[in-house]
Amino acid sequence: MSALFILIGASLFVAIGFLIAFLWAVKHGQFEDKHTPPIRMLFEDKDNINEK
Repeated sequence: MSALFILIGASLFVAIGFLIAFLWAVKHGQFEDKHTPPIRMLFEDKDNINEK
C-alpha cells in the first residue's frame, strides 16, 4: 500500500512539472504563430537549392 502512495506522489510531481513547463511556454509565446508551421514545408530553403 505504501508503494501506491509513492507512485501517486511521483505522478503528481511529474504532472505539476509538465503543467509548469506548459504555462512557461504559453507565457513566452511558443504557441503564438499558428499559421506558419503548416505551410513552412511548402517553401524551399535557398541553402538546399545550392547544394543540388
